[in-house]
Amino acid sequence: MNYLIIDKIIKEALKEDIPNEDITTNSIIDDKCITTVELLCKEEGIIAGLDVFKRVFELLGDVQIDLYKCDGDNVYPKDKVGFLKGNTRNILKGERVALNLLQRMSGIATLTNKFVDQIKHTNAKLLDTRKTTPNLRILEKYSVKVGGGSNHRFNLSDGIMLKDNHISAAGGIKQAVELARKNSSFVRKIEVETESIEMVKEALSAQADIIMLDNMGLNLAKEAVNIINKRAIIEFSGNVNINNIKDIAEIGVDYISVGALTHSAKILDFSMKNLKIINI
Repeated sequence: MNYLIIDKIIKEALKEDIPNEDITTNSIIDDKCITTVELLCKEEGIIAGLDVFKRVFELLGDVQIDLYKCDGDNVYPKDKVGFLKGNTRNILKGERVALNLLQRMSGIATLTNKFVDQIKHTNAKLLDTRKTTPNLRILEKYSVKVGGGSNHRFNLSDGIMLKDNHISAAGGIKQAVELARKNSSFVRKIEVETESIEMVKEALSAQADIIMLDNMGLNLAKEAVNIINKRAIIEFSGNVNINNIKDIAEIGVDYISVGALTHSAKILDFSMKNLKIINI
């Protein structure tokens, strides 16, 4: 991860939560007060974002953290994940931001791992999408990798994907692929989104490197896989869920992209408990 970007995310989150001062904490806690508190897990899942959690308190200062787990580890209810000792004000100021990030990232890793488990007997790889929380993409895509998934393009500068509106604007698949090939570096692969067998055949004829089967039914997608016959990389996308991904993987696609990994993941619950004042 790019820690300059991470620091910016954390600082903006802290500024959002503490625009001026934490009036509750500052009204009851002396600025020299020292505290210990435990980071506890409340649900079973895969943990992700521990370095981000820790970084919140490093930026606030005067807080020491011992972590007992690593990103990618399985966690269970009542697991002690970490121990914090330091300035009471800074621990309380950072608590919500640190937990929000850890919970969000761990929720994505946990959901991703459930999807990966459904297709591990096949050669298909699970991909995320760009359907991420604005300005949190770096954290969310990292969490997908922690959960065992792979990253699709990170942004619009990362790869050429000719979707329906691009194809319409160019006047067709053939024209779109030709223009993309003419106006981009030869090292760039060209992916084409298709919704029908006719479009699949046109993408093959245009020598697209990757063909996306978008929102196709299983039988239609199976026919498309047979037609492509390994002449292009195949990605399946659209309406993929935990109940149908196994069937999709088994028809022989190379990649399956799932927007729900990042836009619909439930948080994994953690809390900071058993706070003790050790110095006043």
